[in-house]
Order: sequence, then structure tokens, then C-alpha cells
Amino acid sequence: MSQASIDSTGVSRGSLKSYLIGFVLSLILTTIPFALVLSGTWSSSAIIAGIFSAGIVQILVHLHYFLHLDSSSAARWNVIALIFTLLIMALFVGGTLWIMSSLNYRMM
Repeated sequence: MSQASIDSTGVSRGSLKSYLIGFVLSLILTTIPFALVLSGTWSSSAIIAGIFSAGIVQILVHLHYFLHLDSSSAARWNVIALIFTLLIMALFVGGTLWIMSSLNYRMM
């Protein structure tokens, strides 16, 4: 298992090296927001932007190194399923926020 391979079902398996790279990047991207908050030298809007950007990059690292989602043809169906899941989640969250704001407006 020294190099990445794809079996007959299209499932990609990563190597130990790729898992270690993903783990180290995850640790770094987790430490960055803590350091931003604990240092206290930046403005609150810069700290919030740093936390969100580190979170987005960490999501991408997890998708690539642990879930093996990339642009290969074997992983294309997984990417399509992920996009569909994100669309459904956006509809649920957006619809919930819309309903809650409408209820808040009507109750005032």
C-alpha cells in the first residue's frame, strides 16, 4: 500500500504518505485559528476572516486527502454526489433561515 491505487469499484485508496500529509495539514489548519484568537493582535474582523478561511481550506484538505475526491474519472460520481448533498443542505439551511426570519417579522 505504498502508492495510491483504485480498485474495480472505482474507490481510491491513499498511501500512508498522503494520509500523513493530510493529517499534518489538518493539525496546522486547526492550530492557526487558535493562534489568531490567542494572540489578540489582529482586529476581530481579521480574526473571523482567518478562522473562516482556515476552515474552508481544511474542508478542501479533508476532501482531497481523506475522502480522495479529485478530478479523476473514478471519483467523478462521488463529486457529483457531494455537490448534490451540498445543494440539499443549502436548501434546508436557506429555507429554515427564510422561515425563521418570516416568523420573526410576523411576530413583531
